[in-house]
Amino acid sequence: MSKLKYLIKRYMPEKIWISFIKIYNLTNLRDLYNWYLIKEAPHRHRKALEAVRKKEKIKVAFFLIHESVWKYDVLFDLMLQHPRFEPLLFVCPVVNFGEGNMVFEMNKSFEAFKKKGYDVIKTFDSTIGEYLDVKKVFSPDIIFFTNPYDGLVDYRYNIKMFPNTLTCYVPYSIPTVNYEFTYNLDFHNLVWKIFSETEIHQKMASKKQRNKGINRIVTGYPAFDPLLINKKTKDVWKNKTSILKKVIWSPHHLMNELNKVSNFLEYYDFFLELAINYKDKLQIAFNPHPLLRVKLENDSNWGKEKTDRYFNKWINLENGQFGDGYYIDLFLTSDALIHDSGSFMAEYLITGKPSLFMIRDESVMDYWNTFGEKAIGAHYQSRNKEQVIDFIENVVLNENDCMKEQRNNFVQNNLITENKQTASQNILEYLENQIFK
Repeated sequence: MSKLKYLIKRYMPEKIWISFIKIYNLTNLRDLYNWYLIKEAPHRHRKALEAVRKKEKIKVAFFLIHESVWKYDVLFDLMLQHPRFEPLLFVCPVVNFGEGNMVFEMNKSFEAFKKKGYDVIKTFDSTIGEYLDVKKVFSPDIIFFTNPYDGLVDYRYNIKMFPNTLTCYVPYSIPTVNYEFTYNLDFHNLVWKIFSETEIHQKMASKKQRNKGINRIVTGYPAFDPLLINKKTKDVWKNKTSILKKVIWSPHHLMNELNKVSNFLEYYDFFLELAINYKDKLQIAFNPHPLLRVKLENDSNWGKEKTDRYFNKWINLENGQFGDGYYIDLFLTSDALIHDSGSFMAEYLITGKPSLFMIRDESVMDYWNTFGEKAIGAHYQSRNKEQVIDFIENVVLNENDCMKEQRNNFVQNNLITENKQTASQNILEYLENQIFK
């Protein structure tokens, strides 16, 4: 359907195309088509599974967008070692911020994973302007997605283009809020299996998803695995002075949308001042959400020049740095996190280290789901600059960490899998049982 719409739009006059879209939307044809796909999905997946079971080698495609939302490190390695799985990584560029940003982000992710030793393929050739046909060049039996949103990548890599393929998903962050899009997009109801983080999320999905969450399997969260295994930690901090405490500041990108959770616009100068004022005691890694930079570049009050100047200040600071992308080593070698991102709320707690959540407005506290309420309860909280300073001085520098036991209880009771295996091991075992036994 997406391919058909693309071809029609290409050759149809714009006025007629707009009229066609209005009729398409008004007559609910889109909803009817999506309902049909969701209703047919289990049947198609059963047929796909039967076909895959007859194969000796199983081709597994991983569709990557940003490096920072990649949660499959350990699972990918397990598949590389497996005699019957053939995993391959495809970089699918983000298309909704213009071609310049699309190519930049694609190349950045490609180079980052090449440097790690991955066998990785770009899905867009910027020299000839053509997209890769993954079905033709690889013909995957299983696809792992890293993001559920329509319109983020080219339609060729949308789940609706692979109705007869076994599709899988691990959420790019543990849902902590009550928004419908965290559970009940078309994607969540079309995908073959969602590997769910906790029993709490499984129960929430069974109530919120159109298909009652029948396609979910509780395995634990793969993003925790490299933080728990702890095998390849390296010092990624620029300043090697051992007496300096290492703090990560991770502002979100939602400055003006939804719950406006990001504190960046109120605190961007403040954190630079902190780095300067505490230069003999502290170093700070500015580790923003990957979408923050492009939003600032397109903001009328910022623009690219001001954004570049600001980011360069962090790069050039003696006791500061810019963390752009893979954050596992940054987490493992840090002393504390200061953030306003639901994405990092549980991931950092798994390290056992103190974390401060910055509350921009009290309305933010109304959006948590059951899991989010538990997670925020294991955080220090700030509502002004004085409380941020208090966290740095008392908890980070003086190590008066009064919430340590509460954090550990949250981790043990909610984040660690019952069988004590990694989430990636649980996912692999599930796939083995479905396909090979």
